[in-house]
Amino acid sequence: MSLDSRLWGKAARLGKNARGTDNAHPLICHLLDTAAVAEVVWDVLLTGHQRGVVAGALQVSLEQARALAAFWAGLHDVGKISVPFQLHRNGPKDKGGTLLAQGLGGEPGYGCGVGAARDGQSHEAAAHWWLVGALGEIGYPSSRRRPQSQLSHAVAQLLGGHGGRYHPVVYDKDSRCPVARHPGLGGGSWEEQRRVHFAEVQRVTGAKPLWQGRMTPGAAVVLTGLVTLSDWLASIEEGIRMRLREEGWAGTPGDLDAYWQIARAAAPNLVEQTDLLGTGFAPPPHPVRGAGESGLGAGIAGQLPDLVTVHGPGMVVVTAPPSKDRTQAALRAAAVLGHAANARGLFYALPTGAAADSHMAQVHAFAKQALTGPWQSLLLHSSSRLKPAEAAEQWAHARAADGVSAEPGEEWVPAANSWLNSHHRALLAPLGTGTVDELLQAVMPVKFNVMRLFAFSGKVVVVDEAHARGAWGHKLMLRFLEWAAALRIPVVLAAMAAAKSVDAMLAAYRRGAGGGKEPVVQPRRSPGWSFVDARCGGWHLPRQPAAAVGAGTLAIEVVDGAPYDEIRAAVAPLAAAGSGRAVVYRPTPAKAIGTFCQLIRDLPGLDVVLVHEQMRNKDRWQRLAACLRAFSSDGGACGPSVLVTTPMLEHVRGLHAGLVISGPAPLADLLARAAQSTGDPSRLVVLRADQQSERDDAALVRRTGMLLGAGRRVSWPGELPLLLDEVYADELVGRLGESAARELRRLDNRRMAGERRAAGIAGWLDIPGPGELDGDLGLLSRDHPGMEPELLNSVLGEEMVHVVCLYPLYPGHDKQGQPVYLLEDGDLEQKLELHSKSRRPKPGQLVPYLIPVPKRLVEGVQGDASNAWRNMPALKNVLRLNLEWQDGRWVHTSAKHRFCMSELGLTIEQLS
Repeated sequence: MSLDSRLWGKAARLGKNARGTDNAHPLICHLLDTAAVAEVVWDVLLTGHQRGVVAGALQVSLEQARALAAFWAGLHDVGKISVPFQLHRNGPKDKGGTLLAQGLGGEPGYGCGVGAARDGQSHEAAAHWWLVGALGEIGYPSSRRRPQSQLSHAVAQLLGGHGGRYHPVVYDKDSRCPVARHPGLGGGSWEEQRRVHFAEVQRVTGAKPLWQGRMTPGAAVVLTGLVTLSDWLASIEEGIRMRLREEGWAGTPGDLDAYWQIARAAAPNLVEQTDLLGTGFAPPPHPVRGAGESGLGAGIAGQLPDLVTVHGPGMVVVTAPPSKDRTQAALRAAAVLGHAANARGLFYALPTGAAADSHMAQVHAFAKQALTGPWQSLLLHSSSRLKPAEAAEQWAHARAADGVSAEPGEEWVPAANSWLNSHHRALLAPLGTGTVDELLQAVMPVKFNVMRLFAFSGKVVVVDEAHARGAWGHKLMLRFLEWAAALRIPVVLAAMAAAKSVDAMLAAYRRGAGGGKEPVVQPRRSPGWSFVDARCGGWHLPRQPAAAVGAGTLAIEVVDGAPYDEIRAAVAPLAAAGSGRAVVYRPTPAKAIGTFCQLIRDLPGLDVVLVHEQMRNKDRWQRLAACLRAFSSDGGACGPSVLVTTPMLEHVRGLHAGLVISGPAPLADLLARAAQSTGDPSRLVVLRADQQSERDDAALVRRTGMLLGAGRRVSWPGELPLLLDEVYADELVGRLGESAARELRRLDNRRMAGERRAAGIAGWLDIPGPGELDGDLGLLSRDHPGMEPELLNSVLGEEMVHVVCLYPLYPGHDKQGQPVYLLEDGDLEQKLELHSKSRRPKPGQLVPYLIPVPKRLVEGVQGDASNAWRNMPALKNVLRLNLEWQDGRWVHTSAKHRFCMSELGLTIEQLS
């Protein structure tokens, strides 16, 4: 039977021909497009290690592995030869609106019953079901008893997962006659065409039969990434329009050979437009000792290259107080590991989006020295997720001082229409600065989780403040590190001090690398570092730094007065002296705004700045950029300056103040904030009577308060590990009276129960480790009863949405008679632009105006977002607040809350 070129593979946004009929790209052409792109991805985007992992698993040469990868990529959409897909209502139509494929049903062999058209099986799952048997027939290892353990099923399952999720195991009774369970696959000509397409792709790509090999977890990640990426690139509409075949194209073997050459010629250009080519790591320079050289950084630069030369890349764990010196030491380690692993980029992960924003300039400066070839950098966290390029550009502009020439940043922001400027694709960028959530989702059963593992597998991953995610994040981080070691991903972990959680991370990486199970202990001195190689999990403890840069004393004062009175008393001397800097942490945005307004009123001599999370992106970025200039180590502020903020800034680097003021918090958080204090002694004032954050554990706050008492002086950073151990010590309870001890034990029990519950649910949600798959890739996408998106989100912290505040234009209506809204109060040039038909905005336009808000606070106003917004994936978590002018302020009122918007940000008042 000859190939039927009427079977279509792509049709959306391909335009119409001269007769008014929708253009359609034959399925065989899309399959060959994808195979051709896969060859180029194999050649220029995979690292040598990734190619070796695939060839080693399949037990073939690199050349044979390349041909097989192209062949398999070309089979990914063979499930589109099915009744539901070809006759889908959104398929290509003629001028009268009739489906072009409608005529197939009346032809001999293409007939099908009613059940076939109603079969709900996706084309991805159809490919999985059908390919199990087809691959077995041409000699791939298969098994009736344990199909998941054999190559025929593994390849079929892998290709069925190109839409972001793998499908469950297909057993022998189903693979022998899949149409019995899924009539939508169709028999007769449907089956014959699947076989013809299969044979032609194999013939054109030159893939040889395969009788041995297995699908290792590492090979599965690499091949899933290669197939998915190749499909994405082959599906770019602009490229397809240039390769459309003329009407009547038959798809004969000669036609296919000619088209294969066209597809191969087009593939390099498709890959080039990704902005992913040519990035690598330069050889790290030899260490130069001198003024300003950190003992920690010097030790890593001097010793790590020799360790890596002998043992290969792996994981470096750095424990030291948070500072730019520690960041620089971590980046030095990343440069050594990246060069040794021939990595193609770096991802720098931090606990919060604000911390990621503040690190971007330092990461960029590192990349200019360490990376070779062209590279692009993206900002990756919740406030940048819609359009990472626009977010990075906004931050770069915010860092430009007073309209003078921009600081380094704008030249490394990709264009808004860059192929990378999309959430799922953005992780592939050679340089990413974002939140640790992006890593953790790689080991959760969310869509495209394995694509995330693929994106990280060619890079070095740096995790800053690796301990700062609580029980949920810690459990998931251990699983990520197992996978990282199995995939030979070089990792650098930076933590404030060694603790049991850091030891567990060391052990997890060792376990993933195949090392022993004996415990390892990170040096408890501060600063310190150690190294685990990814080749066999060996642990290496190099010479530790002799001394810490910036060593001194931290003076902690605990005061009992009313919080604002104590704040005013602490900062008033700055106003009197006409110099000095202070950072004041308040528990909520509303408290921060209140403190800001009171200080402005009571101490007019102070330059008071406000930054909190419920500001619009662009306002928060501009204010944070100004603070990083004013509170820099070289004393950018001219007069007395006070920054009023919330815990969102505790992991931000580059803020230097003589005084830090904070309400009660767990000791680790207080010390992270204290790291921003400069001088000897550094000074931290704790407001005992202040409200604690809702996110903080009551037991740890109570223990911290008991440990600090009325205050204490701490040797910095030498005593930090001991102090952090002391806050958890059982002896702390023994100092209390019976009633207080009972209360603390109750809080401790509640904390431990919560941690166990969180760790248990995280363990229930996370994917199996690389050694637990047993060949079944479906376990990486498994769904549990009750696994709702909200539960997945809760693992990553409180679920957040983004609101955009809209100001009405009076009077003002568009051509359709709909009201017009402004994104900026009174700025007619900042109109909300909506598509005339879909009534949807451009996501990139909204990025500067997004405000992150806990979802629980806006549940009563979800109806304000139009259905058009909610049905658009990029905007499903963006809520519009249509504001009204009431009593001299812009407000939006729901059943439970009143939202008030001003130049100080968004405040939310609960209604009685």
